[in-house]
Amino acid sequence: MKKILETGRLMLREMTPDDFDALYAVLADSDIMQHYPYTFDEARVRNWIARNIGRYQKDGFGLWAVILKETGEMIGDCGLTLQCIDGEMLPEIGYHIRRDCQRKGYASEAGRAVRDWAFEQKGFDRVYSYMKYTNVPSYSTAMALGMEKLKEYPDEANGITCVYAISREAWEKVRPSDAKK
Repeated sequence: MKKILETGRLMLREMTPDDFDALYAVLADSDIMQHYPYTFDEARVRNWIARNIGRYQKDGFGLWAVILKETGEMIGDCGLTLQCIDGEMLPEIGYHIRRDCQRKGYASEAGRAVRDWAFEQKGFDRVYSYMKYTNVPSYSTAMALGMEKLKEYPDEANGITCVYAISREAWEKVRPSDAKK
């Protein structure tokens, strides 16, 4: 298991097949996944892990396991993937946190670390998050990362998809204040 990032309360590391049970508790939860086109079954969770392992090899990044440093337990995933957003392949920060761990700032904490890593290590000029227009927790997290809403567009899977982003220039302005959080 390769450690990627560390924050005050969290460690992000590469996923392995051994993460199935912990990730299943997140992705198979219909409340957490209510804004997705479907809730995950066992096969989809195993495929999710396999796809991210493939991304680590191909792209050098993917969604990573979010681990509570205090307990060592996996509480979700957060990372960077290349996603087709309104017809363009763009670097997207995604996050899913187990229900009992939500509203504690874990997604924002992990997301800020991923955002900083994307700018520092990969040199992107802009990073994105996109979600179904009704996904208030997701776009609230995007805004906590300093992202602003760029646009909405009709989408077969979501009905309407919202796109948030932060540029390198905007990141350089918000990053010093993030260090205090």
